[in-house]
Amino acid sequence: MAMGIGFTIGIFGGLVLTHAAYATVQYRGVLKIVDEEFSGLPIIVVAELILGLCLCFWAALTVPGKFLSILPDSEENRPVALPANLDFMIFNHRGKAVNSLTNDKTS
Repeated sequence: MAMGIGFTIGIFGGLVLTHAAYATVQYRGVLKIVDEEFSGLPIIVVAELILGLCLCFWAALTVPGKFLSILPDSEENRPVALPANLDFMIFNHRGKAVNSLTNDKTS
C-alpha cells in the first residue's frame, strides 16, 4: 500500500511540475504582449517548482523500496575483474544483459 501512495505522490509531483511549466509559458506570453522584458519568474511559480521537485524526489526514493547494501563477499555478487586499482572492481550485475543486447543489435 505504501508503494501506491508513493506512486500517487510522484504522479501529483509530475502534474505540479507540468503546471509550473505551463504557467511559465503563459507568463512569458503575457510579457511579450505587454512588451516587457523577462526579469524572472513569479514567486508562486518558483514555489510550485520547488514543491513539485520535492514530491518527485520523495517518490523516487520511496517507490522502488528499501535500499539494500551491496555485499562484495556474496556469491551472487562475485567480482568479474580485479584491476590494479581495487577502487574500481567490476561486479557481476544485471547491466551485463543490457550490454549484450545492445551489442547483438549493432552486429
